[in-house]
Amino acid sequence: MSTFIGQLIGFAVIVFILMRWVVPLVRDMMHKQQDAIRTALEESAEAAKKLEDADAMHARALEDAQAESAKVTDEARHDSERIAAQLQEQAGADAERIKAQGIQQVHLLRQQVIRQLRTGLGEGSVQKAAEMVRAHVADPAAQAATVDRFLDDLDSMSSSTAVIETGASARLRAASRQAMAALTEEFDNVAGRLREPGLISLADELTSVVTLLVAEPILNRHLAEPIDNPEAKIALVDGLLSAKLDNHTLELLRTAVSQRWSADADLLAGIEHIARLALLKLADVNDEVDDVEDQLFRFGRVLDAEPRLTAVLSDYTAPADGRIALLDKVLGDGVNQTAKALLSQTVTLLRGERADDAVIDLAELAVARRGEIVAHVTAAADLSDAQHTRLTEVLTRIYGRPVAVQLHVDPDLLGGLSITVGDEVIDGSIASRLAAAESQLPD
Repeated sequence: MSTFIGQLIGFAVIVFILMRWVVPLVRDMMHKQQDAIRTALEESAEAAKKLEDADAMHARALEDAQAESAKVTDEARHDSERIAAQLQEQAGADAERIKAQGIQQVHLLRQQVIRQLRTGLGEGSVQKAAEMVRAHVADPAAQAATVDRFLDDLDSMSSSTAVIETGASARLRAASRQAMAALTEEFDNVAGRLREPGLISLADELTSVVTLLVAEPILNRHLAEPIDNPEAKIALVDGLLSAKLDNHTLELLRTAVSQRWSADADLLAGIEHIARLALLKLADVNDEVDDVEDQLFRFGRVLDAEPRLTAVLSDYTAPADGRIALLDKVLGDGVNQTAKALLSQTVTLLRGERADDAVIDLAELAVARRGEIVAHVTAAADLSDAQHTRLTEVLTRIYGRPVAVQLHVDPDLLGGLSITVGDEVIDGSIASRLAAAESQLPD
């Protein structure tokens, strides 16, 4: 019994313990488990709701995607059709442009071929004509006939109104030209009283004065200064040069410094001009004008054919003595002494001019002193006396003054004549006509 009671008490204690501590703990655990299951169920329901919403959203997104796909597909189809149309239109335009360019290129090539054919035929024709002309004018009679025909044409020309100036005055302005005329008139008065020694002395002294003024530019500038009263300049000339120069030279220098010159260099040109006139007057006094003129023109042609000789003689920076020595060597012993003196004077006084131009100016001055003008005539062969006479007469009529013909022979002219009078050129040569025909060939 006691055992039973003890067991019962033990059972009661166990029950008490279970009810006191275990049952509440188990109950709490069950409540927590129930809460967890409830929460899980709620979350499951919410998840199901979200899944349902997600399915609905997916369905809507799928519908939107299908609609957008259809729209993009439609737009892509329209774009492809538009691009295809544009490409087709561009292809058509490019085809037309390429076609037009091809036509233009063919046209240009055709024109080029035609131009080449024309040029070739023209050049061939001109060359053949030149050969025929050369063969024709190889006969002296035929060549002389070309000169006669040109003279016939020249004879029909009207009178020229050109004013032919010599080299001495052609480059001067109005004031200096008047001063040159007054100085030349005074020279004629003075030179009329002189003979050979006085003219030689006058030429040498005037040459020395020019050399002095070139070396003393300040003195030259003062003497050339345009002033109303030239007495001071005349007194300066007398004070500096009266003990060294002849009275005739001083008289001309007084006249020179009394004039109004357009430029300082014109005074030098004026004094140099009358220095040349002194030697030309000497040639007149000695009755050798024709010989002097001929030798001057001949030496001018020598210089024209010898550019190196011209360059050496024109180098005014080199000592004058050396250039004069070279000139004497070239001229030799057979030259007229007055012509030699004129050439030496000209070379000595060069101040930048070309020697060949200065010599031609000198020769034309010699002709001009006789009231004539110079016609430089180039022919393929020498003219006959009758042709020379007729040419002189025709040119005299055209220019209204006596004409001195200076003939130069150049076989390359083939036939006809080329005439230069002052700045006027009358070119009737066959060579120039052939050259004109070649230059005027059609394109």
